[in-house]
Amino acid sequence: MPNLNAIAAYLRARFSNEEGATAVEYGLLVTFIAIVIIVGVSAFGTHLSDVFKNLTTKF
Repeated sequence: MPNLNAIAAYLRARFSNEEGATAVEYGLLVTFIAIVIIVGVSAFGTHLSDVFKNLTTKF
């Protein structure tokens, strides 16, 4: 039966690499920013369109 310290060392070595976590974190960040942009455009899109139409008619 393997030594408990050997098992702990193996698990630490196996899961200590955080390189993949960084990619996942960037993916979540990009997803969150995209959701914020989509919600913002859908909430204010028609109002901003009207504002820009009014501005173009005044000049």
